[in-house]
Amino acid sequence: MSFLRGGAAPSGGVNTDKIEMAITELDTVTDFFNRMVQSCHAKCISSRYAEPDLNKGESVCIDRCVAKFNEVQKKVGEKLQSRGAANAAAAGGSGFTSL
Repeated sequence: MSFLRGGAAPSGGVNTDKIEMAITELDTVTDFFNRMVQSCHAKCISSRYAEPDLNKGESVCIDRCVAKFNEVQKKVGEKLQSRGAANAAAAGGSGFTSL
């Protein structure tokens, strides 16, 4: 995992900043996945399981729900990035942003 080594660790050890960023990203992705599964399951799948597999209606609903969830996540991420960039520019490029 060479991406975890680098500039901030002078002795050639593991870069703790990169590890923290990786952990935060993993937590974010895991939270997103869990919320998507919970939401789409509640919306698309009946609480009475009559068959071991999804029927066609459930499959189509799940596909659409996941696509919408991903699209909204993408738009929210873009909006947060643009706000962060605007805040950085307004702060005079000092590197500190307030969200």
